[in-house]
Amino acid sequence: MKTIAKNRKARHEYHIEETYEAGIVLQGTEVKSIRAGKVNLKDSFALVRDEEAFLHNMHIAPYKEGNRYNHEPERKRKLLLHKHQIKSLIGKTKQQGYTLIPLKLYFKHDLVKVELALAEGKNLHDKREDIKRKTAQREIQRALKDRQRY
Repeated sequence: MKTIAKNRKARHEYHIEETYEAGIVLQGTEVKSIRAGKVNLKDSFALVRDEEAFLHNMHIAPYKEGNRYNHEPERKRKLLLHKHQIKSLIGKTKQQGYTLIPLKLYFKHDLVKVELALAEGKNLHDKREDIKRKTAQREIQRALKDRQRY
């Protein structure tokens, strides 16, 4: 698997409950832009409507040599999931505070896949606790590293 793009803020902003692997329907120039790494997952999210899942706000830059056949950069793109996965996601996203966000975009056997996460938004105090925990862990690792040198 070759990772193309990651949504780095997702784990900071949300509690990740479950993850799903989904295919994505793309146009030819979109695949070429993705191979060049011109994709951004920052503000993207997924919605389930009429038993179909769609990815919104994922920015794929227009392909340089695409001329008039180029794609729209932020169009909604259909996600390919099994029917039982979509039905379970419909029930889970109806709950208050849960949303579907993409964590990463990657190639798997020359196909573009999206790792989706069922996530719940974090409160401000949760984010602060995570930062404190990471800082403490970093200091412990640094102390152990210094101890091993001597």
